[in-house]
Amino acid sequence: MPDFAPMSTSSADDDADLVLDLLQRWHGGDRGALDELVRREIPFLRQRLRERLGDALLARAERDDYLQDAVLEILAYTPRFLVGNAKAFRRMLAQIVENMLRDRHDYWARHRRQQAKEQPLDTTLLLDARARTQTTPSKAAMRSEEQAFLRLALDLLEPDDRAVLVLREFEQLSFAEIGARLQVLENAARMRFQRALGKLAGELDRLRQGLD
Repeated sequence: MPDFAPMSTSSADDDADLVLDLLQRWHGGDRGALDELVRREIPFLRQRLRERLGDALLARAERDDYLQDAVLEILAYTPRFLVGNAKAFRRMLAQIVENMLRDRHDYWARHRRQQAKEQPLDTTLLLDARARTQTTPSKAAMRSEEQAFLRLALDLLEPDDRAVLVLREFEQLSFAEIGARLQVLENAARMRFQRALGKLAGELDRLRQGLD
């Protein structure tokens, strides 16, 4: 693990080109670019989590080694993506790290690692609507992009929503089994699933429309 030292963060406008460059270099296999992304974002993440989390979770998040591991896991196992500015990148990163801290279930983390290993995506999502072209992709590319959007949207959902979707859609459990796993009634598990589907659809729309 590299020795990460806190760095001061400049304005989002000043950082936009550098963040985009680091993301592109990382997608090209440059591990140094990934390390630099982590090093740059630790101070911002620590401040964001200090503002949003309770004392118990905050104590865990305050450790730089935890934050480094969390960011490395996110950037290693989520689909590749490019954003138009540093502010959007940081908000997305902070939301996923916060979800990981709040998460009481490891269903999605386990599935995400397995899926990334079995079905690596060569698609890079462009989450800046202004930079998209009007080219028509192939059907195979469209399927790959849809899978990438779905995986990223799942990472942005709250832990309880993500858990019920993974148990139903990926582990193919019945609602009675899901209820038992989550310690709720069967009907409550069914209602949670329907609500989570709606939230997932909303997150997918937000990603497709572009982050700013």
